[in-house]
Amino acid sequence: MKMFRIRKDDKVMVIAGKDAGKIGKVLKILRKKDRVLVEKTNMVKRHMRPNPYAQQPGGIVEKEMPIHVSNVMVVCSACGKATRVGYKTIESEGKEKKVRFCKKCNEVME
Repeated sequence: MKMFRIRKDDKVMVIAGKDAGKIGKVLKILRKKDRVLVEKTNMVKRHMRPNPYAQQPGGIVEKEMPIHVSNVMVVCSACGKATRVGYKTIESEGKEKKVRFCKKCNEVME
């Protein structure tokens, strides 16, 4: 399985494409396709057929589409900038724990 430095519920900034500069929350990670679904970015219009069994009306629906993982960067909660993510081990209560940290300000990311 591929390891991404981005996790669900992370705040990310789009750095390439038509939505460059937008910030949103990661809703879903699609590991097989190397893509992430970011809230309110890469919006497209889909023509939906009505489904009376699921009480879904038809019409034109706007929804988010996945973005390649290389086109987003994690936004640090401490400094508020888009940054690369590093890993280090810290010792707490006698146990070593692997944590992510911001490469710009060296703060541990939650």
